[in-house]
Amino acid sequence: MTGDPPIAVTLENRLMSHGIYVLEVEWDEPSSETDFHLTYEVVTDAPRVTSDEVGTVVRTVLAIADERGWSPGHLEATSRGTDGSLRGRWRVERDWFDDLHAELTESEFSRRILETVTTGSVDE
Repeated sequence: MTGDPPIAVTLENRLMSHGIYVLEVEWDEPSSETDFHLTYEVVTDAPRVTSDEVGTVVRTVLAIADERGWSPGHLEATSRGTDGSLRGRWRVERDWFDDLHAELTESEFSRRILETVTTGSVDE
């Protein structure tokens, strides 16, 4: 739809209402807006990435994709605490997005994503 804010801005605005604050969205190829790296911070006592925050981010990406007719590609996500500490990383492969509801159930899709979660370390 003409006049819609860029996908990164829409993502930032929607996640903010869930206590997830986008620090950076980097597109692998800025002109394509498909493969991207998302860095965000959360206000929580949990020292690690939670399934709730992953679910919120993924549901938001899927909602925006549906509304915009956009196909998200590979997503790399980095979660930070408000003090800047690394809480963890996770990812969604392009084909997982593509296969959702066709070849992958929501449960299998979620399981695959949650299996990619790594926790923060001093070696950031």
